[in-house]
Parts: sequence; C-alpha cells; structure tokens
Amino acid sequence: ASPVMAPLVARLSRTVSFSACHRLHSKALSDEENLKVFGKCNNPNGHGHNYKARLLISILFSLQIDPVSGMVMNLTDLKEYMQKAIMEPLDHKNLDKDVPYFADVVSTTENVAVFIWENLKNLLPTGILYKVKVYETEQNVVVYKGEDHL
Repeated sequence: ASPVMAPLVARLSRTVSFSACHRLHSKALSDEENLKVFGKCNNPNGHGHNYKARLLISILFSLQIDPVSGMVMNLTDLKEYMQKAIMEPLDHKNLDKDVPYFADVVSTTENVAVFIWENLKNLLPTGILYKVKVYETEQNVVVYKGEDHL
C-alpha cells in the first residue's frame, strides 16, 4: 500500500491600506478625563492615519492547498472580501461619524481590529480567519485573533 500523504497546509496573508480619521474619546469619561487619557488624540476635530490591515487566513480543514488549482483561496475572492469588509466601510471615512459601529465604541486601533475581524468573519468561509493585524503607524500595531476571553 502506498503511504497516505498528509494534506499540504499553508497560511495566506494579504494587506490593504486605508486612510481614515478619528477622535479618541469615550462617552463614559468627562472632557478632562478624556484629555488626560488620550492627550492630543482627543482633539475635537480628530486626526488621521494611513492604516494598513494585514489579514492572515488560517488554513484549516477545508482550506488545504487545493491539489488542482494549487491555491489555498482564490486571491480575487479574497480581494473582494477585503474590499467589502475593510475598504468600503473605512477608507476615507471619519470613523466616529461615518461608521455606525463606532458611535458607541472608542475608535482605537484595537477596536478597529475587532471591527475588521467581525466584518471578515461574516464574509469568509467559517473557521478560516486566523488573525487581523492593523498597523496604525509603523510603531503601533494591534493583532486580534477573535479571542472572546483571555
């Protein structure tokens, strides 16, 4: 009998860049407390970033490398998912005013990562999203893996 080959497994990563502005401000804090917590990022007129969102797809059972196409996922499909989940709702937007999710959620990079995760999770095949990595700047990076608890 010939040996049974284990399926080849890979992880696929794709990055998009988007520009958005926001104001770090919590409705649960007074104006003075907001200024103390968020400093210049609490500017009433907001401030902007050129974000990068890197999506890493985890290749689980259903997303092994396809022996026919040689791909984990069609990149055209992945690009469309990222367009719908990230670019359309966030690019060139005021996060606090244009994105309903942030009406009651502080638009920190951590919460932007959660927003992207939730949007992608609703579009991608179940169970394949591994992590979302959002670069607010080269120095400030948030990684979110959909953890509901520590």
